Amino acid sequence: MHIDESFFADPHGKYARLRASRSVHRVTGPDGAAAWLVTRYPDVRAALQDPRLSTNAATSHGGDYQGLPLPPALRNDLLHLDPPDHTRLRRLVAPAFTRRAIERLRPTVQAHTDTLIDAVYPAGEADLLAALALPLPLRVICGLLGLPASAGAQIASWTDALLIPGRPRAILDAMRQAEAQLRDVITHKRRHPADDLLSTLIQARDADDRLTEDELVSLSFILLAAGHDTTASMVCNGILALLDPRMHWERLLARPQLLPTAIEELLRYDGPLPLAIRRFATEDLELGGVRIHAGDSVLLSLASANRDAAHFPCADEVVLDRAPNPHLSFGRGTHLCLGIPLA
Repeated sequence: MHIDESFFADPHGKYARLRASRSVHRVTGPDGAAAWLVTRYPDVRAALQDPRLSTNAATSHGGDYQGLPLPPALRNDLLHLDPPDHTRLRRLVAPAFTRRAIERLRPTVQAHTDTLIDAVYPAGEADLLAALALPLPLRVICGLLGLPASAGAQIASWTDALLIPGRPRAILDAMRQAEAQLRDVITHKRRHPADDLLSTLIQARDADDRLTEDELVSLSFILLAAGHDTTASMVCNGILALLDPRMHWERLLARPQLLPTAIEELLRYDGPLPLAIRRFATEDLELGGVRIHAGDSVLLSLASANRDAAHFPCADEVVLDRAPNPHLSFGRGTHLCLGIPLA
């Protein structure tokens, strides 16, 4: 089976059939590489927390991407490191993403939201992605890092390139451009520090030698790339789920107290990431009754796990007051999403 565009035209029907037969399947991934696809909730959850499954590509192919060398500074970003390096880097950036720290951003986020909605309200209709879902998280993450709002378009273009499978050279070109421009930004921030996350990280590096130049670049890159695209996708997916059928939208308007559980349910029903970051087995292991060999590539389907009817009653329906709701859209274990409070 090939996990390609045709697969994602009807993913949930295909995932249901895969789960019904067994949990782990041999597939060809979106990038053309062979992999094991894990589909059932218990196995996906266990794999997310299994230290024998590494996100570090060097575990399998030395940090190259489809045979092409990655930029040195972007070979080992926060998403693709294992402890203890991952633990060290995450500890440095985590204080900026606590609930208390994010709560201080609420007035800024609300102001950005109001401005974007006011701009399109007179027309009576708008492209949700272009008018709100994409520019809002871009403005927020740029502000958090201390970048001008004008940087948003460049960041979006980098991310667009990264998300297109089967074009390794385009992906690497985008990463090289990002690396060069982020080095310039870091140089400027070092000379002109401000009250923002990037300046704080630079000062931590200069004061205690905890962050290398490459680590500063990779941290900045992953925060920018991961900090906006998933949120934009979630806004669009969530609104679509509420409007199809429209009764969900009407119910939420009538009972706004459902908003906390509704957000979690929309994350479960159609989360922003259908697949978790690719894992690589560091040793032989068994998963879902299948023998995985050291070096094998493993794809964990968050979308399939979140629709597993053996774990979620009425899994293919939006249940706005579903509780508890232990969805896997933010991951589990070492790589649990750092930006949960912001998202």
